[in-house]
Amino acid sequence: MPTPHKTRPDALTMEVVELIGDVVARFYSDYEDAAAEHALTGAQARLLSLLSLEPLPMRRLAQKLKCEPSNVTGIVDRLETRGLVERRPDPADRRVKVAAATEAGLQVARELREGLRFAREPLAGLSQGERESLRDLLRRMRDA
Repeated sequence: MPTPHKTRPDALTMEVVELIGDVVARFYSDYEDAAAEHALTGAQARLLSLLSLEPLPMRRLAQKLKCEPSNVTGIVDRLETRGLVERRPDPADRRVKVAAATEAGLQVARELREGLRFAREPLAGLSQGERESLRDLLRRMRDA
């Protein structure tokens, strides 16, 4: 059976892919800067941001951060020492511990989000309708 012909991406598609890469790089750079303002590493800030949405077990955190569970344990230990995260029993299974953001951790996570220059500058320069269109297109790409 012949192999289906794979078409190469067109120039516009390749330009969009490059622009997405540039935007992601800028986002991560701004995120690292915002984290540093709170004396956090990028990994600590990302973990804290995840926990500001919901408490998670270590294994799930490792999956979301795409790293080893032992790395997550070290990050949680350091955030716990600073009073930003706490370990507590999982309400669904008391044998399992989840990491959860404390009130102080939730405050720092809010400040991290608000501290992103990326959100204040380029996105703020778009109209409400443009931001809604961009949001909708990004959701479609994510969900495809």
